[in-house]
This record gives sequence, structure tokens and C-alpha cells, in this order.
Amino acid sequence: MFVIGELINGMYPYIGKAIKEKDKATIQKYALSQIQAGADALDINCGPVSKDPLSDIQWLVEVIQEVTEKTLVLDSSKPQVIESGLKVTKNKVIINSTTADLEKLEKLVPLAKQYNAKLIGLTISAKGIPQNKDQRLELAAQIVATCADIGFTPEDLYLDPIVLPVNVAQAQMKDILESIHEFKIISDPSPKTIIGLSNVSQGSSVRNLINRTFLIMAALFGLDAAILDPLDKELMDAVITSDLILNKQIYCDRYLEAYRKK
Repeated sequence: MFVIGELINGMYPYIGKAIKEKDKATIQKYALSQIQAGADALDINCGPVSKDPLSDIQWLVEVIQEVTEKTLVLDSSKPQVIESGLKVTKNKVIINSTTADLEKLEKLVPLAKQYNAKLIGLTISAKGIPQNKDQRLELAAQIVATCADIGFTPEDLYLDPIVLPVNVAQAQMKDILESIHEFKIISDPSPKTIIGLSNVSQGSSVRNLINRTFLIMAALFGLDAAILDPLDKELMDAVITSDLILNKQIYCDRYLEAYRKK
């Protein structure tokens, strides 16, 4: 599974403070610690504290690129912030994210093409969050079709079914998992799939266990990538072991250690 570290986000007080004070050491510390824990990419989000996100995202990108060549995931709801970050990104890059709304797609898909970036598409629209599998599939098909019209290959697209908190949307969990599988048959070549894992346990008292269990179930349904906390060792051990059981990694007695050193 492609693991994207979620911790460089201004919503976390320590990151918000580091952005405000231009504390390079703290940002680089969290970048490297996530990579050492097994992250394949790093999500970068200025968060709500940023007074100048156009400048702050460039600063974050440049600071992180000083210490790693890992893929960067530029995370913002504002296309102009994404574009600002893309201008200084030298590493491989993923745009996080577009919705199924045509106005958003027509801004972000051309940007992804221009900068040779991959793109995350959220199955959500101006009408709100989908309430069942059919609605998710309809929105996913809209995203794939618009990308195709603009000449953006589905192989560079990640579709997100929008994971909801289990404590308020328990009845939707099975639909969300099944959507992951069905997104793969929308087109040929098929798009990839991704989730923001922490959402599933939001507001719950046993967050680590819920995250871990849902992620392993999603892996069985064909999940390709997840945005998560790689410093949660039990979660990462479960990710690595699920790849092993699904025959995506070669077994050895020290496979956990070997994976983290790859």
C-alpha cells in the first residue's frame, strides 16, 4: 500500500506554530520521522492558521525538499494554493484534491497535466456527501469521464470514496468498502483508490483500533493508498503485514524491519 503521512498539517498545533514562526527544524523533523516510519509520501497542508497560504505552501515545499526526494502531496481546497506549491515542487507530486464539480475539475485537471502530477478526486459535490454506493459510483464516473475528456489518464487518478466517522455513519461502512472495489471497474485502465483513514475514527474513543481494522478491510477490497499517521507503529505493522498476506511483499522473518528500510 502507498502510505501518505498526514502529520505536516497546520491544524496540528505544533505544525501551525512552526509555520507561523518559520521553524524549519520542526517541519523537517516530522518529514523525516514519517519517512523513517514507512511513509512513501508526505501530505502538506498549511491549515487554518496560515495568514498567507500562497507563500506558506511554497515555504513548506522548499523546506521539506531540502531533506527528502519523496513524493509530496499538496493539500488545499483552494486551486490557487495548489498552483503556488506546484511552482516550486521538484519532487514527484500529487494534488489533493478535486471534487466531482465541473468548475473544480476544469481548474485542477489541467494543472495536474501541466505539472505532471497525479490527482486525488473526492467523490463529493456541491450537493454534499454521497449517502450510498450508487451515489459514490456516479460521482466517481463523472470525475473519470471529465479527466478523460481533458486527456488525463485514469492511471494517474486516485478516487476517494469519502470515509465517514463510524460513530455517526455506521450503516455506510460496507458501502464505502464496496465502492473501493467498484471504482476499479469504471474504466480501463482503472483509477487507483485512496482514503483519508483518520476520518473513520473521528470522535471515537478507540481510534487506533478502528483505524487499523478499517484499513485492513479496505486493503482486501483493493485499496491502493491511504493518508494516515505513520508514527502509529501498530497501524504501520498492520499495513505491512496486509501487503505480505496479499502477496505484495516477499516474506522473511524480519519483514517488518525490511519494509521500513526499503
